[in-house]
Amino acid sequence: MKADLIIKSNAVFTGLENEPEALAVAVKGNKIIGVDTKEKIAAFQDEQTKMIDAGNKLVMPGFHDAHLHIMLGSLFSHYCVSLADVTSAEEAAVKVREYANGKPENQWVIGTGWDHTAWDKKEFPDRYILDQELPNRPVMLLHAEGHYGWVNSKALEIAGITSETENPEYGIIYKDDEGEPTGILIETAIALAADFAYDFPKEQLHDMVSQFLKHAAKLGVTSVNDLYASRAHEKLEAYSVFKEFEDKGDLSCRFHLYPPLNGQIEQAKKFRENYSSDKLRTAGLKQFIDGVVTGYTAYMLDPYLDKPETRGETAYTKEQLEKWVIEADKEGFQIRFHTIGDGAVRLGLDLYEKAQQVNGPRDARHALEHIEVIAPEDIPRFKELGVMPSIQPYHMALMPRESHTTRVGEEKQPYIYPNATLLRSGAVVSYSSDYPIVPLEPMIELYHAVTRKDFTLNDTWNEQERVTLAEALKAYTAGSAYSVFRENELGTLEAGKLADLIILDRNLFEVSPEEILKTEVDTTLMDGEVVWEKTPSAALK
Repeated sequence: MKADLIIKSNAVFTGLENEPEALAVAVKGNKIIGVDTKEKIAAFQDEQTKMIDAGNKLVMPGFHDAHLHIMLGSLFSHYCVSLADVTSAEEAAVKVREYANGKPENQWVIGTGWDHTAWDKKEFPDRYILDQELPNRPVMLLHAEGHYGWVNSKALEIAGITSETENPEYGIIYKDDEGEPTGILIETAIALAADFAYDFPKEQLHDMVSQFLKHAAKLGVTSVNDLYASRAHEKLEAYSVFKEFEDKGDLSCRFHLYPPLNGQIEQAKKFRENYSSDKLRTAGLKQFIDGVVTGYTAYMLDPYLDKPETRGETAYTKEQLEKWVIEADKEGFQIRFHTIGDGAVRLGLDLYEKAQQVNGPRDARHALEHIEVIAPEDIPRFKELGVMPSIQPYHMALMPRESHTTRVGEEKQPYIYPNATLLRSGAVVSYSSDYPIVPLEPMIELYHAVTRKDFTLNDTWNEQERVTLAEALKAYTAGSAYSVFRENELGTLEAGKLADLIILDRNLFEVSPEEILKTEVDTTLMDGEVVWEKTPSAALK
C-alpha cells in the first residue's frame, strides 16, 4: 500500500511516549497506515505521494477539546462585543454603545466577558448604567463565567420582566429595595432575556457553525465535545444545522454531542440514533449539579466564609438527579455533570456510585466537569468508580484568587483547582477549554497546566498541581479520545487510527513555557484532509 501523504519530523509526539521522536507518519485516505522511522516509512512512498518535511517542528495528534459550547462560542467570538478588558461598569456601557453604533442592523446588542470581581467596585452593576448609553435598544451582556446576565431596561421590557415576575427554578431576578429588577439575571433567569436575544435566522446559525470550524482548524482542534450549555442558552441548540454540514461533507472537526440529562430518555435515545457517525455523534448526556463560586451558587460541603448563611445549592434535588442518572445509566448513556463546589463533586460521585449499585458496574466513563474545590477524601473515588475528571487548566487564572480564597476555608485552599493530584490519582483525565468562557486556544490551557500561573501571569498558585508537558498533551488528546470511547480511533498517532494530526510551528519540548503562548499551528489534518495551512500549499510538494 502506498501513502497519499507522508509527514516526517525530528519531533513526532505519538502520545505513546513522553518525548517526541524522529519519525515519519504515512497517511492513506482518512487513516494512518504507518508510524515508524523515516527510512522504514519510505517504503510507503511512490511518485504520487505528497511529502511534508516538518524539520524540527512538533507533529502530534490533533487537539480534542473535551468540554465546550460550539454555538455559544461562535456567538461570543464573532457576533458580540468583548468586555474582558473593561475596568468598570461605566466603561463597559460606553464600549457597548460604540459597538452598537457600528451594528445598526442588530436588534439586540449582545456582549460577554465582563467581570465585576476584577473592578474597583466589586459589586453587580445595574441596568441604569446601560440605559444612560443605550436606552432604546435591548442589551444582554453575559458575565465572564456565563452564569449571570446584565441587561438594560429595554431588554427587561421586551422580556416582560417586572417587579411582579417571580424567580424561575434555579434562577434569580435581582431586585432592589423597592422590588424593581436591577438588570442582573442569575442562572436560568438569563433565559428570560436570552430566548429573545438568540432568535437568529437559520442563515446566521449556518454562518456561526462555519466560523467555528475555521477557528478550530486554525488552532489544531480536530475533535470537540459539545456540551449542553444550560437552561439559559437552550435557544442556541443547532444539532440539525450540524447535520446539514455533515451531509454536505463540510464538517472539518468531529462533533461529539451531549444534549441535556433531563428525564426525557426517549428523546435522548432518538438523538443517539439520529447522530451516530464518525464526525457527528451523540456521545452522552450533560447536566448541572451546581453553579459557580463567585455567585455563591457552587454547592459546598461547608458554608461560604463571607456568606455563612449559604452553602450554595443544587440545580435540581438529589432525588430528581438520582432518578435521571439511574435511568440514563441503565440505557447505556455516559453522563457528564457540571460540579464546581466540593459538595457538588461529592454528590456527583455519590450519584454515579448509586447507579452502579442499582444497574451493576460497567465501563460507563461518567465524568465530572470543572472540579474547582474538592474534599481530599473524594480524590481516590474517581479511579475506584471509573469516573473521569474533566479539567480546564486555564480556569484557575480566569479570575483573581480572592474570588475563591475569601470564600472557602484555609484547609481547602490547597485543593482549589486540582490538576496533577487528579491526573496522577489513576483516573483518566481529559482537558478542555470550556470555550467561550475562555478562548478555544489550546496553548493557553497547556501554559497554565505546566506553570500554574495565576490571574496576574506572574505568580503561581498551588504549584503542586503543575503537570509535565507530556501529561498535558496526553490529557488534551488521548484522554479526551477516551472520554468519548474513541481511544482505538483517535488521540495517538498509530497505524489504523484516523488521520487527525497537526504540525506546530515549533517543538514545544524545546521552548520555555512563555513561548508556548506564542506557538501557532502550521498545518491541521482531519480525516486525512488538510483543513488548515498557515501558508497555503507551501508545505505540500
